[in-house]
Amino acid sequence: MQKRLVILGSTGSIGTSAIRVIEHAAGRFQVTGLAAGRRTASLAAQARTLQPAWVYASDADALAATDLPPKCRTLRDEAALCEAVSADDVDIVLCAIVGTSGLKPVLAALAAGKDIALASKEILVMAGALVTAAAAASGSRILPVDSEHCAVFQCLDGHDRASVSRVILTASGGPFRRLPAADFAKVTVAQALAHPTWNMGRKITIDSATMMNKGLEMIEAGWLFDMPSDQVDVVIHPQSIIHSMVEFKDGSVMAQMGYPDMALPIQYCLTYPERLPSPVRRLDLSEALSLDFEPPDLQRFPALALARRAMREGDAMGAVFNAANEIAVERFCREDITFDRIPVIVDHVMQRLSGQTRAESLDDILAADAEARRLAESA
Repeated sequence: MQKRLVILGSTGSIGTSAIRVIEHAAGRFQVTGLAAGRRTASLAAQARTLQPAWVYASDADALAATDLPPKCRTLRDEAALCEAVSADDVDIVLCAIVGTSGLKPVLAALAAGKDIALASKEILVMAGALVTAAAAASGSRILPVDSEHCAVFQCLDGHDRASVSRVILTASGGPFRRLPAADFAKVTVAQALAHPTWNMGRKITIDSATMMNKGLEMIEAGWLFDMPSDQVDVVIHPQSIIHSMVEFKDGSVMAQMGYPDMALPIQYCLTYPERLPSPVRRLDLSEALSLDFEPPDLQRFPALALARRAMREGDAMGAVFNAANEIAVERFCREDITFDRIPVIVDHVMQRLSGQTRAESLDDILAADAEARRLAESA
């Protein structure tokens, strides 16, 4: 059965991998809409290939100046985007927008009963209670695209959640796994962008270097799998072959393995519950293969402890954690602060706003997000 698909963030690394999956699974998907940020030329090229009914870009004027297919309409604002993802000609929405701009379209799609293939960590980190409640109310499914969460999702499939002891997220450790903490102040933007395993966007790559990315994933896992903070752990696994694990109460540990390639979790979520031939390289266990594991160094990577604190405190502290980190990463990229200051700023903002946030409505969350950004900009 053909699925009608919207891709939010179509020009990023996840979006382009999704298009690779769509092209490989010829005839299985109809792309209804594409949305992107400012890469309007790339968006227009995708539209000419995929022939969607509509496109959206944050820079609508630049998009209007591109060569779009004659029957493809251009959405002019976020309200039109929310209406389009909720329409009858949409079955599933892939959200791969980095940052918080995907939140309102995702909530709109969930309210309309659409399934969400979720690659944007910030959606659940910011508004986990609202998003999961919206999915439960409409019967929509949230299908996790992140390789770690997709691995947990696959390991849990068919198992009673009450039988789970904990989920174990794997982390490559990034480029600074062995770098002395005293040298973090000297790290350059170029060095932080040199990830040893994954090819990701700028923000996510720097988050991987600080392990803020893994902190966000911890919070997201808590919402996805209904796990408290003490049942979500992280282990360093430099080869990135095991994407994550689930430990059951009887002591059994189940893992999902494969070479690093986002096409596999994307396809799994878009075709779930089916499994189809994919364009990814098969894991060859006849080759020499080492799998190493070690605990994360919390002194070198305080982001993990900060994330666990955000999980325990609840309310809008996930939104505070995320927003403070986004601003700190922006400041590092423009060389306003040193690399080692990123978690310090997040910690400072979390302490300032501890016990002062609520998450009863979208307005509450956006207010906490805005205040965290303001404080992080001046910290």
